[in-house]
Amino acid sequence: MALMPRRVKHRKSQRGRIRGNATRGNTVVFGDYGLQSVDAGHVSATTIEACRIAANQYIRGTGAKLYIRIFPDKSVTARPLETRMGKGKGEPDHWVAVVKPGTVLFEIAGGTKEAVVDCFNRVAHKLPVQVRLVERRPGS
Repeated sequence: MALMPRRVKHRKSQRGRIRGNATRGNTVVFGDYGLQSVDAGHVSATTIEACRIAANQYIRGTGAKLYIRIFPDKSVTARPLETRMGKGKGEPDHWVAVVKPGTVLFEIAGGTKEAVVDCFNRVAHKLPVQVRLVERRPGS
């Protein structure tokens, strides 16, 4: 089942603009390698789930652990098809995570670098934003 918040203060959020670079969540904290976004965008809950499944299938027997660093907490509304204009804003259709440039999306702890690169290549093909591989800084 796709991720979504248990409850929110407001069901329908405005779209807004994604400006600036990420100041939080932009370093590798839990794992050894991370997948960092290069540009801004919205990553839907179903996309996060597809990435999780692809990564877990690849690292299943290696003893590596996957960490998901983003959560879809913004609702996106949609009107039903073939509906006339007007009559207010549509109902929440799906949930997205707002991703700024520099946000670390996924991390992997354990495993060889070659395996991590192959795993993150599979994940990167599913994402709507450009990403790059980053390593944990020594001493952090």
